[in-house]
Amino acid sequence: MSTLNIWEKLSSKPGGKWAFSKALCLKAPYFASISPKFEELRPEFCKVSISKSRKVTNHLGTVHAIAMCNMAELSGGTMTEVTVPSTHRWIPKGMTVEYLKKATTGLVATATPATTMDLIKPSEYKVNIEVKDQLDEIVFKATITMWISAKKA
Repeated sequence: MSTLNIWEKLSSKPGGKWAFSKALCLKAPYFASISPKFEELRPEFCKVSISKSRKVTNHLGTVHAIAMCNMAELSGGTMTEVTVPSTHRWIPKGMTVEYLKKATTGLVATATPATTMDLIKPSEYKVNIEVKDQLDEIVFKATITMWISAKKA
């Protein structure tokens, strides 16, 4: 069953978004370090939130920069996973980030495509991620370059 199919089965049920988030963190355990919650997921769109808690803060009491990088990779990777056809595979190739202001609240990361996917030949696919605070202000931006290629027969 695909990631998108699992989301579609669970997300509308009570506790389904929580269950999906926990299941994804079992598959990729590092993401559990930020206790993410998937809010929305569909091809070309993913929204993930985190609460501000002690485990994601730095010595200044703000959300740690790497926690925001983790959000970016989780939302961008999951959006790519549900966008790429089953005949293809993907892997992150690089990420650029901008820290725009201190993150003093819980956060929401939104991932959307920055470029069109080329399925004819192996190629780069760029994904934009914006992370906003609870005042709806952008605190962090990232662009992840994904490498898309056909699966081997």
